[in-house]
Order: sequence, then C-alpha cells, then structure tokens
Amino acid sequence: MKITAYLYVKISSGRCYILPKCDNCNTIFKWRKIFKANLFYSPIQCSKCNSVHKVAFLSRFTVTSLTVLPILIFGYYLSPFNNVIVTLIIGLCIAILGFLIAPFLVNYKEIKN
Repeated sequence: MKITAYLYVKISSGRCYILPKCDNCNTIFKWRKIFKANLFYSPIQCSKCNSVHKVAFLSRFTVTSLTVLPILIFGYYLSPFNNVIVTLIIGLCIAILGFLIAPFLVNYKEIKN
C-alpha cells in the first residue's frame, strides 16, 4: 500500500496553498514533477489520466519573479558585502529558495488536442 503525502502551506490569512492538480481527474501533481517542469517550462503529464498540462503564461512571470528578481535586487541594491563571490553565493541561495517555493504558486492548464 502506497501512501502519498501532499504538502500544504498555511498562510496567515487562513488560506492554504496546495500543489496544482489535474483539470480532468483532480490528481495533485507531485512537487518533484512540478519542480523539474519549472526549470524549462516543460509540460506535465498526469500519471492517472495521461492528460498533458502546460504552464500558464502568467505563471512564468511568477517563477521569474521568485528567482531572478530577488537575485538582481540583492546583488545591486541590498548586498552589504564588498566581496563578489559572497554576494553570488547568497544570490544563488535566494534563487534556490525561490525555486523551492515556486511549485506552490504556479498554475497549469490542460492542453486540448
């Protein structure tokens, strides 16, 4: 018997964010599958009904704003370090944190044939 755990993030306003799910069968996509798809904006295939889902256009801006923009803001304006390497390492840590959060905020839409 396989037990699958789903990740929930509780927000202070009482709203819960869960991982995106299939439009056909409401199966929640696995975090790992969404994470890999976000790297190249590749489509996701549902493991239950085999329908294909594509990243929504506005969700691409969400991924970019969670990864690239914090690096630029930190690197140009907020960096207290005079060392470029330390600034790059902290910027990469910020980008990784953005990529880890992104699967909860990205929307997928089913591709109709």
